[in-house]
Amino acid sequence: MKLKVSFLAVAVAFLLSASLPLCAQSARPAIDKIDPPDWWADMPSPMLLIHGEYLSGARISVAGHQVSIQKTQVSDNGHWAFLWLSTANASPQTIHITAANSAGKAEADFQLHSRRPKSDGFQGFSSADVMYLIMTDRFADGDSSNDESSEERAKVRGWHGGDFKGIEQHIDYLQSLGVTTVWTTPVYKNIPSPQSYHGYSATDMYAVDPHFGTLADYQHLASSLHQHRMKIVLDTVPNHIGPAHPWVKDPPLPDWFHGTLEHHTVAKGDFKSIPDPHASWRERRDITEGWFANVLPDLNQENPIVAKYLIQNAVWWIETAGLDGLRIDTFPYVNRAFWQQFHAQLRELYPKLTTVGEVFNGDPTITSYFAGGVEHNGIDTGLYTPFDFPLYFTLRSVLVHGEPITKLEDILRQDRLYPHPERLVTFLGNHDTARFLSEPGATPAELKMAFGLLATLRGMPQIYAGDEIAMRGGNDPDNRHDFPGGFHDGQPNAFEAASRSTEQQEMYSLVSTLLHLRTQHSILQSGEQQDVLDEDPTAFAFVRAEDISHGCDGKDRVLVIANNADQLRNITLNTENTALAGCSNLRPLAGVANVVSANHDTFELHLGAKEVAFYSAD
Repeated sequence: MKLKVSFLAVAVAFLLSASLPLCAQSARPAIDKIDPPDWWADMPSPMLLIHGEYLSGARISVAGHQVSIQKTQVSDNGHWAFLWLSTANASPQTIHITAANSAGKAEADFQLHSRRPKSDGFQGFSSADVMYLIMTDRFADGDSSNDESSEERAKVRGWHGGDFKGIEQHIDYLQSLGVTTVWTTPVYKNIPSPQSYHGYSATDMYAVDPHFGTLADYQHLASSLHQHRMKIVLDTVPNHIGPAHPWVKDPPLPDWFHGTLEHHTVAKGDFKSIPDPHASWRERRDITEGWFANVLPDLNQENPIVAKYLIQNAVWWIETAGLDGLRIDTFPYVNRAFWQQFHAQLRELYPKLTTVGEVFNGDPTITSYFAGGVEHNGIDTGLYTPFDFPLYFTLRSVLVHGEPITKLEDILRQDRLYPHPERLVTFLGNHDTARFLSEPGATPAELKMAFGLLATLRGMPQIYAGDEIAMRGGNDPDNRHDFPGGFHDGQPNAFEAASRSTEQQEMYSLVSTLLHLRTQHSILQSGEQQDVLDEDPTAFAFVRAEDISHGCDGKDRVLVIANNADQLRNITLNTENTALAGCSNLRPLAGVANVVSANHDTFELHLGAKEVAFYSAD
């Protein structure tokens, strides 16, 4: 019986072998892609992901000075090979990689570079900065050679032609406005994914989309910003890739994704179960393992090989372009343990670099759970700060939808939940929300109020390109119109003061004034904050100072007071036992409000309807 089984097995093996094409039995290996495409000496040794053909069974070797292979792993179909290199003692050089079998060999070079000087970027953003969000495709077209057809550019979800050169050509505009940090949406290659002008459907995480320009163009943009003493932040997406990525049909590992194209769950956007100590895995699973919008394949960061790939990818972009920080997309959709590992590696290599995570939720008990600087369930995500979505929702509900302004105090009161509330990135809108002025009933006066608070409250303001000129637009895609003047479409050029409408110029002038006020008063960037008006349904006042534990001490103090009522108001401000105690003078900094009267511990202020005013107190 045993002999019969053995004979049968041999016979089956022979038949299977005979049925294979001759090229599959004796084909020469091929190498057509290596991730990352290059690396640096004096960095952790890289893991290479090699794509090609007939790599299964091939002998893979490297030739280089003090370079060796620690481990290899090849996919069953021979399309993918993981190669863990040892480069700890290697100097910059060209490493020669060979994959060989009896039919021949494939060869490729892999470059180890010298690292950038520490002064070349890597500075991090902070509350001293002002961040400006640019959707690259919709900001400015600086190079018509990479444009699509006019039919494509006319599509609401088409490629419109914005590129890195277009951004670079308007750095002076940004600097004049008061911007110090530029955040661009992802630059990954998104071809051949349709309608992927936004960059969030990557088909190659190591390539620049040609619609935006070349890698050299992106590096030049980063260098130009640094020459202007500005910073650059890249949008990175470790959660998912695009549905047209080659991995989807041919994954490097069987568990490269959570699920497969045919069998997967859908991502759930309700994050409350993650910080809930009583929630089951059933409630949490589809947050971190579901496919976003049921379309975007969800990467499996629990697999240590996938995690290493994604961390290396972030490092590669940072070092390649000299980035100052990262904006991290869909932050809660990734297991928090990965973020701890991710940030530990970045801190080791770039101690000053900072990150901001998208936690799209209005509940501070949820958003604060993802902030770094504190452990929850034994994990510190390491995230420098989340975006302040709770404040975003509150500003809109109070200023536009008639909620009492005390709700603003209520949301700020919960700053105690954050390890570093002063780091929070505050904003009025972004590329995923309707424009402020497209909220039902919103007025330019309310947008001006919103900017007044954004520029002076704790945290770092972020502005979505176009809000500073009062652009309108509803939900996606209506909120992603081209910046007027950035394209050859006949629109008046809003980059130039002489071409702006009256409304555009008024808003631009106000925002520029407010952002430069932050520059003139460093306490608006990093000072402490204290509310100084007893609960009032339509008025709100706070002080920014270096030290709010006592009253006027001869150091800079700024009072901000807002009237959200639809009529003029006289507001009595009692300064006793506040950061304004002992102050006898209020000098207007911006706004048109005036002090009606003042005595030892009281200021009477006259504010117009929907007005914010600013004073220096002494």
